[in-house]
Amino acid sequence: MTEPEVSVDRLSGARTLAHVLDDGIRIPVLGIRFGLDPLMGLIPGLGDFAGAIMSGYVVLLGARLGAPRSVILQMLGNVAVDTVAGSVPLLGDLFDVGWKSNLRNVALLDRWVDQPVRTRATSRRAVGFTVLALVLLAAAGFALTVVVLRALFIALRS
Repeated sequence: MTEPEVSVDRLSGARTLAHVLDDGIRIPVLGIRFGLDPLMGLIPGLGDFAGAIMSGYVVLLGARLGAPRSVILQMLGNVAVDTVAGSVPLLGDLFDVGWKSNLRNVALLDRWVDQPVRTRATSRRAVGFTVLALVLLAAAGFALTVVVLRALFIALRS
């Protein structure tokens, strides 16, 4: 397996975008860093969509550089978690301050460039875990919906 030939310049744009979206602003007293992503998320619906589009640049760059499918899937998972969780009003924006999917994705690309085989194996495990977690969350959501509907139906019959 050959080592990827990725110049530092190719990743510098992704690093800059990740910094602007995830940690470009610092609250001096608290030391908390955040970027434009949580601020855009304050605009219901449109803000999280715009953030996901901008985050897509980093994922597309990874694909264009030849990152393996497992790394790209993990990057997409990071953006999906950020977008879905960030869509919850206010709480999602607080989540965005801590999750920083763009910085995670740039770190994935950096690790892939430095250690491509090891990163691919780690990403496959992460993708598998993410799929399992999503299936369990979907099952739990379905079960909760059934319980709520049954309780509502019983309350209406009384």
